[in-house]
Amino acid sequence: MTEPADQPTLPPRRSIDWINGRIRFIDQRLLPGKLKIIETDDWRVIAGAIRGLGLRGAPLIGVAAALAVAATAVKYRNSSPQRKVLSAIDGLRATRPTAMNLFWALDRMHNVVTQIPDDEDFVRIVVKAGREILKDDCRRCAALGKHGSSLIQDGAIILTVCNTGFLATAGEGTALAAAYRAYDQGRKVHICVCETRPLLQGARLTAWELENTGIPFTLLVDSAAASLCASGGVDLCLIGADRIAANGDTVNKIGSYQLALACKEHGIPYFVIAPESTIDRDSPNAGCIPIEERASEEVTTCNGKKVAPAGTPVWNPAFDVVPAALITGIVKENGIHNPPYNFS
Repeated sequence: MTEPADQPTLPPRRSIDWINGRIRFIDQRLLPGKLKIIETDDWRVIAGAIRGLGLRGAPLIGVAAALAVAATAVKYRNSSPQRKVLSAIDGLRATRPTAMNLFWALDRMHNVVTQIPDDEDFVRIVVKAGREILKDDCRRCAALGKHGSSLIQDGAIILTVCNTGFLATAGEGTALAAAYRAYDQGRKVHICVCETRPLLQGARLTAWELENTGIPFTLLVDSAAASLCASGGVDLCLIGADRIAANGDTVNKIGSYQLALACKEHGIPYFVIAPESTIDRDSPNAGCIPIEERASEEVTTCNGKKVAPAGTPVWNPAFDVVPAALITGIVKENGIHNPPYNFS
């Protein structure tokens, strides 16, 4: 069980909030062993948490970055706030390269910051913009949950990878929000959670969410997913996305592609659930999207212990590409989109 937190609390199924000019968030690096809630007004703390996966999930890091910009405006309201805010935006932009939501949110904040007239209340306007991105993500999650839940029949067994619940967003999640809504409406659902190597976001985070929510689930190693599909033990697969190209190619957590192949082979519907802010309309296909590669230590160590010989060569992409041809449908806030996809 998770250790009780001695820090301030957050609302149920929420991982981030804005409290009087400060950002309050769950440090996901310590889950499931300890629930630690951090409160800060320092954008560098947010940037470090994004880089180190204390804050992760494409929608969440966008919201966190926007709030970090707002907190910077409040913190430096009496000492050249615009200059400090623009510096924060540049620093936050350099944290991670793949998730579209980060750049979407920072672009929105940059546009607001650079267009405020000299006689207007700079801090008030920047804070309002940041808080609106927070509220906007909550609304988007609710819409995704509504449309995504329509795919889930009573008794459905759902396969997923990584974490797409409230730890990945400002609201209830993306793909997992659909399961939450179906469950809250009284439908029986069972989630099959891939462990999601190398950092175990499925085992550490999704399992923790589901345990605390009460939704039945089964954890499996990533390499068992295809066998599970072959056994007839999956009704549909729901995943999130870190970036979606204009043609529907989807970049998501490493392991998503192998699930898509297994689902295609065994006739299992495979849906992507993600907000509009994940769409990269300037990338015609996934070949234009940068794929983040992370440190070799994430693979060669586990819980601080070496599991491979010193000097072992490692390839550690954080994401892979699911071609649009393998995706049954893409769920956005305005409904379910069927192939062929055209988000240009």
